[in-house]
Amino acid sequence: MTTVPFAGTWSLVRSEMQVTGGEACYPLGENCQGRLMVDAQGNFAVQLMRPERPRFASDDILRGTDEELRDAYQGYVAFWSKLTIDPALNVITYQVEGSLFPNWVGHENLRYFELNGDCLTLKTPPFLMAEREVTGVLIWQRLRS
Repeated sequence: MTTVPFAGTWSLVRSEMQVTGGEACYPLGENCQGRLMVDAQGNFAVQLMRPERPRFASDDILRGTDEELRDAYQGYVAFWSKLTIDPALNVITYQVEGSLFPNWVGHENLRYFELNGDCLTLKTPPFLMAEREVTGVLIWQRLRS
């Protein structure tokens, strides 16, 4: 088993979708927040959120209005998996085990990674999102205790 060179807890610095042709878009907002947790065995979990999501009128998690539930769901991404790593190619692959978005469960993903000290960049291959070809770029900063 290959040791994961970026095991640890990471805080999101930036999340953007680079549209083929130059512009960038921010599905969770330009101030998206997130955590990435990876252990030495390749178990990992990711959570991203739009920080300005409106609060529910009720404090009951099961009593949100349709609009409150939609805003909460569309402003959050979460999944976990186990990754495999190819350090020679700077590539990780993983099959999603659990996700807020049910269609991702069982889906295999590939990410390119670049590790520079306490900065980790993960990039997707180009894919279609809202009928535009995009490349996802997430930049993470290692958290130190």
